[in-house]
Amino acid sequence: MLSDPLFWLVTFVVAAAMEPWSMWVHGRMWHGALWWGHRSHHEPHTGRFELNDVFAAMHAPLAMLLIIYGFEAGDTRLHHMLIAVGYGMTMFGVSYFIVHDGFIHGRLPVQFLARFRYFRRVRNAHNAHHIREHVPPYGLFLGPQELRWHRARRQRTPRIGDPGKHRASAR
Repeated sequence: MLSDPLFWLVTFVVAAAMEPWSMWVHGRMWHGALWWGHRSHHEPHTGRFELNDVFAAMHAPLAMLLIIYGFEAGDTRLHHMLIAVGYGMTMFGVSYFIVHDGFIHGRLPVQFLARFRYFRRVRNAHNAHHIREHVPPYGLFLGPQELRWHRARRQRTPRIGDPGKHRASAR
């Protein structure tokens, strides 16, 4: 299983796919119907934990079930792929925890990540999201790119009442 290149391909593809998934969940659900709990992450708080931490562990049980079932159910390629999916989800979750909770919000001693320009950009994009709560970036690792895409889209989209941006106002 561990020597199978397909196993590792699936693991890394799933880990990478978790970022767009987390962007969607964060933007549509946490800043939508689940704002009641996610709000705790955007407000000052005392103590080590916030209600939002419950959402962070949302995918862990599924990843654990995939891994456990994959190991217990048999020694087939399908079962190995279930393990790979669980590993990919776990890899993303651990990476997210280290960068988001550890580096950005200072819950772990990983400030050495500030030595890397990309992680500083990730932190800056995340901080921009906290300044204006219901706007992108909703992703973490692609936060700097998402922020750039959002700004470019806003510049291309004409706004009502903005002179010179509509054909009717050019007459």
